[in-house]
Amino acid sequence: MTATMRAVVLDAPGPPETLRVREVPVPEPRPGWVLIRVKAFGINRSELHTRLGLAHGVTFPRVLGIEATGVVVAAPGGEFEEGQQVAAMMGGMGRTFDGGYAEFTSVPATQVIPFASELDWGTLGAIPEMLQTAHGHRDPCQGPRPHGSLHNAAPRPAWAAGADRRRPRPRRRR
Repeated sequence: MTATMRAVVLDAPGPPETLRVREVPVPEPRPGWVLIRVKAFGINRSELHTRLGLAHGVTFPRVLGIEATGVVVAAPGGEFEEGQQVAAMMGGMGRTFDGGYAEFTSVPATQVIPFASELDWGTLGAIPEMLQTAHGHRDPCQGPRPHGSLHNAAPRPAWAAGADRRRPRPRRRR
C-alpha cells in the first residue's frame, strides 16, 4: 500500500471549483476504526450542503462523502477481516472526519456493514444511503445496524413490517 492517495478535498465552502483532487496521506488505522479501500461512493445532497457551507459541525479542510463501499484493508480491533466487502455511511463521515471521496477512508467500526455481493461496484456505491433513506422512512427508529445485512435492510411495504397486519386489497373496478 502506498503512503498517499487521491482524494476530493474541500478547503472551505464555495462553488464547485473549490473541490480539488489532491494527493493526501492514507489514513492510519487505529483500534475501533476500519480502513477501507474505497471502490465506489454515492453522491448525495448532503455533500452539496457541505460544499455550500450549510451543513453543521463541518471542519475544513475536509474530504467529502457520507457513504462508501469497498473492502477492508485493516481493522486493528479485529472487528472485520481483510478483504471483506463493506459499506459505511453517515455518523460524521465527510463532516467531522474525512469521508468516502477518496481512495481510502477510515471510519468507526460501528458504522461499517459487511456484506457479500456479486454486483458491480458502481451499483454497490449507490446503495448505502439510498437504502438507508428508504429503510428509515419505513421505520425512522431504526438506523444502520452493525454487522447487519444490506439485504435484510431492504425496504418492505409497511404491512410486511407489521405496521398493519391487514394486507391491502386491490380496488374493484366499477
